[in-house]
Amino acid sequence: MDIQSLQAFIQVAEKGSFSRAAEALFISQPGVSKRIASLEEQLNQKLFDRIGRSITLTQAGFALLPRARKLLVDLEDTRRLLANLSGEVLGPLILATSHHIGLHRLPPLLKEFTQNHPQVKLDMRFQDSEQAYAGVIAGDLELAIVTLAPVPDPSLVVVPVWTDQMRFVVAKGHPLNRLPSLDLDDLTHHDAVLPGQQTFTRGIVEQVFREQDLELNVTLSTNYMETLKMMVSIGLGWSLLPETLIDDSLVVLKLNHPPITRPLGFLYHRERTLSNAARKMIQLLEAAKS
Repeated sequence: MDIQSLQAFIQVAEKGSFSRAAEALFISQPGVSKRIASLEEQLNQKLFDRIGRSITLTQAGFALLPRARKLLVDLEDTRRLLANLSGEVLGPLILATSHHIGLHRLPPLLKEFTQNHPQVKLDMRFQDSEQAYAGVIAGDLELAIVTLAPVPDPSLVVVPVWTDQMRFVVAKGHPLNRLPSLDLDDLTHHDAVLPGQQTFTRGIVEQVFREQDLELNVTLSTNYMETLKMMVSIGLGWSLLPETLIDDSLVVLKLNHPPITRPLGFLYHRERTLSNAARKMIQLLEAAKS
């Protein structure tokens, strides 16, 4: 059973398409079909049902999928372990970060890392924090630098690095800006533009309002903080944004409420071997703690 056939099997299973799997693997569609056929022959099992354009896993395919993923993760872990023996800092480093952290926190660290370790092939992926968590757990990512979940996952090592100070903001002409004193209840009577419902940051906002038995009036959502900032600046509603995003286009509301923060940091899988490159990145992150 060869690794390339397993990779092709996983891609077809995840994407539900031979053509999209071929694009992901940078090979031709007949090449993917050949690898799947070879794997089915080796296992003496049909792995996919092909009905018209629809492709679904057979019972054997469902049974193989988690084991195939684990085999590839274990292989990559072994490669990192053996590569580390040389002590050199080189090879691939697959990490994910959120757009906000990637734009506002990481640039100086990434500059220093790439200058100090030019032989590392940095594969940086911009993902929602929740997606990055799943990628580390699945073994697709070695490291993630994201907003940290409120409830820790026991399979992960999670380390806070920065604390984002969050501020309630509106556009200059917004009605809330004309009130001399504000409570959370005042915000519920106006439209809110907030991160998506499944995000960690949205959970922080909802918890704050839930503690006072208040309901949010969310009219627009997006997971990109820069887009939220734009929507607030043109008067579409109020939001809760990191202090690092606030400029003259926004007004910070003075609420009768304690400061709200969110933790940012890095995480990796507790049971997997870190490459020398990942260890060097973690050293930089540790030194950046604030």
